[in-house]
Amino acid sequence: MIHPALKRAPTGSREPGDRLEEATGLALAINLTIVSAEIIPVTKVVPATYISGGAVARLTEIVGEERIDLVVVDTRLSPIQQRNLERAFHCKVIDRTGLILEIFGERARTAEGKLQVELAHLTYQRSRLVRSWTHLERQRGGTAFVGGPGETQIELDRRMIDDRIVLLKRQLEEVRRTRGLHRAARARVPYPVVALVGYTNAGKSSLFNRMTAGGVLAKDMLFATLDPTMRALDLPGGRKVILSDTVGFVSDLPHELVAAFRATLEEVQGADLLVHVRDIARHDTDAQKADVEGVLASMEGGQALLEKGMIEALNKTDLLEPEALEQVREGASVRPDVVVVSALTGDGVRELMDRIEERLARDRLEMVLEIPNEDGGTLAWLYRKGDILERHDGDHVVRVRVRLDPADAGRINAKYPPL
Repeated sequence: MIHPALKRAPTGSREPGDRLEEATGLALAINLTIVSAEIIPVTKVVPATYISGGAVARLTEIVGEERIDLVVVDTRLSPIQQRNLERAFHCKVIDRTGLILEIFGERARTAEGKLQVELAHLTYQRSRLVRSWTHLERQRGGTAFVGGPGETQIELDRRMIDDRIVLLKRQLEEVRRTRGLHRAARARVPYPVVALVGYTNAGKSSLFNRMTAGGVLAKDMLFATLDPTMRALDLPGGRKVILSDTVGFVSDLPHELVAAFRATLEEVQGADLLVHVRDIARHDTDAQKADVEGVLASMEGGQALLEKGMIEALNKTDLLEPEALEQVREGASVRPDVVVVSALTGDGVRELMDRIEERLARDRLEMVLEIPNEDGGTLAWLYRKGDILERHDGDHVVRVRVRLDPADAGRINAKYPPL
């Protein structure tokens, strides 16, 4: 495992040690055995191998002595750089994108997740076919069905991949359409959707299970969750919402994954409220926050969600020392949309649910209605759907001041226009 650290890294970049630690965690997530892990300083990117010739020679000796089968380079390599490193090391070489794709390929469980992973793999592999074929000068004659006259092997493979990509995109478009129908059905109910977002391994699934008893896989490893899961959740005030557990974000998320997981990310885009779950016990938690917000901002409609604001759940407080925990609590006390929680112990979870209820109430419309005494069904509906702020019983009508979601307000307006 090597992390090439550019000496002229962009402002705000993660520390090389943190990046190496994260890359090691990614490798361990698919049960790779780490023989050696080190940071390679890079003054200038070498077009042929990314790292310097001296570093390549030194690493080649280590690979040979340790009999290493796989070298992971924690950056995005070009196809030529990957091929040249493999020739130098005499073993398989994958870059950061390839490593993340391997994790996603192993973890996908639903049909949708598998489609998304395959699309990401093929998009990534298409540009790397040059590594797979050393006999590109060989021409193969074709029949009416397989290849054209003189079509090279790489051209044939690329065409087959292109055909498969078209098919996968068509299938994912159908998934996207089905998800849209599901969202439309939820909008008619309607229950607000609250999506948990955050960096991978921040504790989203553990918090999801704590709040809903959902039984979602929750492990201390990167990308434990790939497929979105939804559960109904009753808030303390009695309001029902749908809580969504989503795939974790990561720094330098491969663009193939952002494109392939569009159907999954649409669950985030369609949410009424985002809860950003942060691992507050990590020293690079602020950098992780910036990475998550960067991915959200790059999504269609993501900037609007950021401007709307989201609740921050500062998780894993059980890992903090008492002094550090007190500092976190003091900082959160002056920020209305920050809650200190521990998914492991349950501390602060009730406060988080209260805060979610308060935030959702901000979007509700307040109105005064007069309901005939004999229409008890509408009164019961208002109590079930809204927040009754005041009630005055008269001889013939009941006057109520109520907060309702916009969709419910539209329904009641058609029957009893507000005063």
